[in-house]
Amino acid sequence: MTVGYQQFCPVAMTAEILCTRWTMVLLRELVIGSTRFNELRRGLPRISPALLSRRLKDLEEAGILMRVTAMAADRSVTEYRLTEAGRELAPIVEAFGIWGQRRIGTEISLQQLDVELLMWDMRRNLNTDPMPQRRSVIQFVYPELKRAHRKWWVLIDPREGVDLCAIDRGFDIDLYVTVDLRTMTAIWLGLDTVRAAVAAKRMIVTGDRALAGAMQTWLGLSPFAKERKIAS
Repeated sequence: MTVGYQQFCPVAMTAEILCTRWTMVLLRELVIGSTRFNELRRGLPRISPALLSRRLKDLEEAGILMRVTAMAADRSVTEYRLTEAGRELAPIVEAFGIWGQRRIGTEISLQQLDVELLMWDMRRNLNTDPMPQRRSVIQFVYPELKRAHRKWWVLIDPREGVDLCAIDRGFDIDLYVTVDLRTMTAIWLGLDTVRAAVAAKRMIVTGDRALAGAMQTWLGLSPFAKERKIAS
């Protein structure tokens, strides 16, 4: 059993709940709208299912989230939704992200590369407004990665939304994007741009010219990308 800080100070008591390993990033996922266990795992690809279950239970016991039963495809599924107390934490989660974007050095950030998290974040933040009113398929290729993580497919359908696949579903590809993971992560974080990466030949884009030309617009960046680094 964890002893904790044993202080009556509200900061200390709140830290006992929120500062355990994985809790803040789990809250990040809940705040941005993930509700199901598998969705949460995709946003936290390195957490074990057992630890994720434990953290969800901890937050439920603290009154920060609640379990609800929802219907999906004629079957019931468990969802995790923030309570009023949980929703009050949204500005705190946002403040963590803003501080990190401003104050943590670029090189430190770009040492923490994770293609699964990057592609999942890109998928859920993609801006469909400039996309054609038809299904579009974009293949991202990371040549330096192992075969299992090298190729990713983003499917955009005006009726069905955006989907992400790590296996080839056989659709015709409209746009090929070949890029190293560090460059793509830097673009996502707002530390680089598509134009600069293409000009420097760190990114190769081939296929539909309209999709290629609008890539910076539809890509959809990190919600913290607008925050600029502050020199230390």
